[in-house]
Amino acid sequence: MEIRITNNQILKILLIVSWIIFIGVCVEAGSFLFNILYTMVLNPGNSSYLQLSELYAYDHGQFVVVLIFMSIVAIMRALIFYLIVKILHEKKLDMSQPFNKEVGRFILKVAYLALGIGLFSYWGVKYTEWLESLGVKMPDIQFLRLGGADVWLFMSITLFVILQIFKKGIEIQTENELTI
Repeated sequence: MEIRITNNQILKILLIVSWIIFIGVCVEAGSFLFNILYTMVLNPGNSSYLQLSELYAYDHGQFVVVLIFMSIVAIMRALIFYLIVKILHEKKLDMSQPFNKEVGRFILKVAYLALGIGLFSYWGVKYTEWLESLGVKMPDIQFLRLGGADVWLFMSITLFVILQIFKKGIEIQTENELTI
């Protein structure tokens, strides 16, 4: 007995997994934003969130800056998964004609978001290293969700290259449709 998995089944599974990840990164981004406000307005003792109490004691502004870096990176990751959920939910991936402008715009947006994540992660890491050089004890960058800037930058460059190939595919596909 042979079990065949179709493209539609794979896309449905990817949609479910993307929803789960999207919800997770939204919760993470929301928790960062909530904790900035909660710590600054209501409960300074909450600065132990993500082991940043020493940074909060050193300087409230620096505490906010680090959490803003973390929030921006998390929001951009959430936006990537929003775009993935959106393109899968709206069924914009047409396997009979894969090269379409909608998918091209999707790749472009994800490439820019990956570039942004890479840059803000890099700046966040450099900022935490600078704080450590001042004697502030900081948690590991992986714990702060700022690690992997090089991977995000590599991904963005790869997506920009794929986008150029995709644009040529759209051109060829459009020409073929006009000649038929």
